[in-house]
Amino acid sequence: MPRHKGDHDARRRDVSAAVWRVLAAHGFGGLTMRAVAAEMGATTGLLTHYFPSKKDLLGHALALLEERRATRPRRTPQEGLEGFSALRAALVDILPLTPEAAADNRIWVSSWDAALADPELAAGHAARYARSRERLGLLVRAAQARGELAPADPDELAADIQSFSLGLIVQVLLGGADAYPPERQIRLLDGYLARLTPARAIE
Repeated sequence: MPRHKGDHDARRRDVSAAVWRVLAAHGFGGLTMRAVAAEMGATTGLLTHYFPSKKDLLGHALALLEERRATRPRRTPQEGLEGFSALRAALVDILPLTPEAAADNRIWVSSWDAALADPELAAGHAARYARSRERLGLLVRAAQARGELAPADPDELAADIQSFSLGLIVQVLLGGADAYPPERQIRLLDGYLARLTPARAIE
């Protein structure tokens, strides 16, 4: 009996769920065809029907990470926020302030090793970070229009903000929750943003 597209899509969703469980438990370093197949209770032969190589599996995992990040509920409510407040809320939202957020960020950072080892995966990551900078750039421009951020090149400022945020996330993951509790993360972020803000602009 031929397989229906619905069956294929359902099985692919099962594979995606297994990929995520392996990532959550072992990070990108533990993401192998064998590990995903074992998580599914299936054979590696079945898995290769969907991902012919480990590179294909890694590419799917990176896309899955981006999709989950884009569709998950916001940890920081942003309804009604504009300008600087919207920018700050977007940055707070990506920080590892909770165990769940730390786990998500740990998976993402662990993917860098795989991306750096493969030009095609690296290009995909570069495109994802470029899209992130574009979104930050829109928030920066809105805050600048309200006089809440310094009148610097908005694209350069977005790149600077992204670099700070990624650096802070790495420090938190390496230093641990004891060294970087949520209140310290927020304090460091606010201190950084204050240096970009004209005096009394957001009082």
